[in-house]
Amino acid sequence: MDPIKKAVEEIESHGSEEGWSYRKIAKKYGVACTTLRRIHQGQNEPMEEQKLQRRKLNPQQEAELVDYIEVLTARRLQPTREMVQNFASSIA
Repeated sequence: MDPIKKAVEEIESHGSEEGWSYRKIAKKYGVACTTLRRIHQGQNEPMEEQKLQRRKLNPQQEAELVDYIEVLTARRLQPTREMVQNFASSIA
């Protein structure tokens, strides 16, 4: 599991009890204190989630595109960039 996620889980496990600090937990997991604080307070999203949101195709659409390319390759048709872009646009 990602260290930042582990750190956030530890913070949430403490709940409202006293005695924990962002700095101590950040040091324990080797993450930046400000990043941990922002993610825990909902100001930032973890990088993995940001990457997923920037994707043009979701995982299912991506699998369809891969299948399309494999079918073309099996037919000994080399897919061109235009063919791939057109198919990707049609399934997006």
